Formats: sequence, C-alpha cells, structure tokens
Amino acid sequence: MFSKKNSAIDIQNATGQPLVRELKSSATSDNKKLIGASLIIFLGVFTGFLLSKSLGNKGTGFRRDRIGGTDKEVVGSTDTKTFRDSAEGELEAGGINGEGTHSLIRPGGESQTVALTSSVLDLSQFEGKKVRVWGETFAGQTAGWFMDVGKVEVND
Repeated sequence: MFSKKNSAIDIQNATGQPLVRELKSSATSDNKKLIGASLIIFLGVFTGFLLSKSLGNKGTGFRRDRIGGTDKEVVGSTDTKTFRDSAEGELEAGGINGEGTHSLIRPGGESQTVALTSSVLDLSQFEGKKVRVWGETFAGQTAGWFMDVGKVEVND
C-alpha cells in the first residue's frame, strides 16, 4: 500500500490509484474570472453614472431658485422636516461670543439676535442682506438662539 517515491510517502487505494491528486490550475480559468470581475465593476460604475445623470438635482434635495417675477432668491435644502424653524433679519459675519459663523440681526434688540452656522450652505454670500432663514435650532451655550441654516431666502 505504501510505496516510497522520492523520499515521500505516496498513499494509494486498493486499486493502486493515488488517493490525493494535484490540482492543476488553468490559466484560462483565472483569466475568465478576472475578465468577469472587471466587467461587473465596469457595469456598476456605468450604472451609477447613468443614474446620477438621470436624477440630476432631484436626488440632492438642494435648490437655487428665483421666485416668480420677484427678486427673491431661494438657496438651500428642500428638507422641511430637518430645517423647520425660521427667522428673518439682516445677516452679518461673526457669531455671538464664538458661537456660530454669522449672526441674524432681528428687530427687538440684542436678545433677539440669532447665532447662525450652516452644514450645507456658504452663508458669507448673503452677508449684509435681509434674509429669511430656515434651519434646525440647537441649544446655545452663550447665544439665546443658535441655528444650523439649511435654506435662505434673500429679501433684498
């Protein structure tokens, strides 16, 4: 049952056939797998590209519009569930005692000023303008009202 071949033990079954055989890898089999994987990746990227082109801005939830025949410009997110709070006033650079990047100056004095920041907009393009902002209110440490702005309507 055991035969010595090149100082290694060769195990054979009762018919004399080896029980363990060497696997022979085929170069064409490896090439087919590589081509198949490459094709799948290419088709995935191509499909993503086509979907992004067909959805356009619809999928982003971000708009920049002019309202009717007026000079009101609306910029920002269309997500009304997240950005449900609103305030009006004049937007100025600088927050309140280090909170926020901008301030919204409202009638009624300093206690009515809103500290603003934005995770989706560049507020600096609206500095010095009368605006209405929509956002999500957060607890401020020093500011009476602290808002993350998601949408801006320019009233100037």
